[in-house]
Amino acid sequence: MPVRFRLLRACLAVAALAGLTASLPGHADSAWPRQPVKIVVPFNPGAATDLITRQLGQALAKEYGQSFVIENKPGAAAMIGSEAAARAPGDGYTLLMSGPASMVTNRFLYKKLSYDPDAFEKVAVVAFTPNILLSHPSLPFKTLPEMVAYAKANPGKLTYASFGAGTTSHMAGEMLKAMAGIDIVHVPYKGAGEAIPALLSGQVSMYFDTIMTGLPYVKAGKLRALGVSNAKRSAMAPDVPTIAEQGYPGYDIAPWYGIVAPKGTPADVVAKLNASINRQLADPAFRDKLAATGAEPRGGSVADFRAMVDAEIPRTEQLVKQSGLTMQ
Repeated sequence: MPVRFRLLRACLAVAALAGLTASLPGHADSAWPRQPVKIVVPFNPGAATDLITRQLGQALAKEYGQSFVIENKPGAAAMIGSEAAARAPGDGYTLLMSGPASMVTNRFLYKKLSYDPDAFEKVAVVAFTPNILLSHPSLPFKTLPEMVAYAKANPGKLTYASFGAGTTSHMAGEMLKAMAGIDIVHVPYKGAGEAIPALLSGQVSMYFDTIMTGLPYVKAGKLRALGVSNAKRSAMAPDVPTIAEQGYPGYDIAPWYGIVAPKGTPADVVAKLNASINRQLADPAFRDKLAATGAEPRGGSVADFRAMVDAEIPRTEQLVKQSGLTMQ
């Protein structure tokens, strides 16, 4: 065989091998993304997690010239979506918009999980948003202190909805119960699409909702706002006091939203995506879009994300133990 043909065949073999190894999980792929990327959202369309993910997906699609497809897999306190993402190949083409339930709370609530919360590569925290405690206007209280007094005089009579067992909405209610010493009954739903109608119709007394979906009903006079769940007031509702400042110092719990990827996703893809998310969060136009929904941009390094989760784990474990919560 002529030398030139042997050289050509060798070059083709090397090129084929390079193409194959670049597609293997864990192998660096500097050309990522070569195809559409899927972001799994473990909550219903229209929920806060969904809205923030779609904003991010649109921004990343514009940056890379590839589609970032949102796939909603709600249910079981974010476990269905988290499991689906955990089982996907670690090739950079499946991501999960995670939160406290999927990364932290579920490990203490459930005796057996269908996925490993640690079996993900942390990429970047995108944003966080406060929960707001809403109540039905027909109830005989207008403020948090009045609600607590009523609950103490009527143990077990009041109910509160959440957007799922084990979510920050649920944990916010359990933290308030523990700190205020009240007996209010938890009623889990699959998201604001179910919980808000239940509250408006009087099926439940209260609801810890994300401020982006709950505040419009307060402004319309259909619901009352009793307090904000995180440590500082929201710019969207500066007149609504925090729960902490109404007699419960240290009360601070808010949903966060962070992109993670299946274990084994190439480190250079993680780094590339982290840089892209941080660039978007520094863009005033993107920040304005987040602010319009009540979300506050977070960002930071992969190490920052890991440190945040590590700090939440013991705190959440203690809260779950204090509440006596267990799930099947």
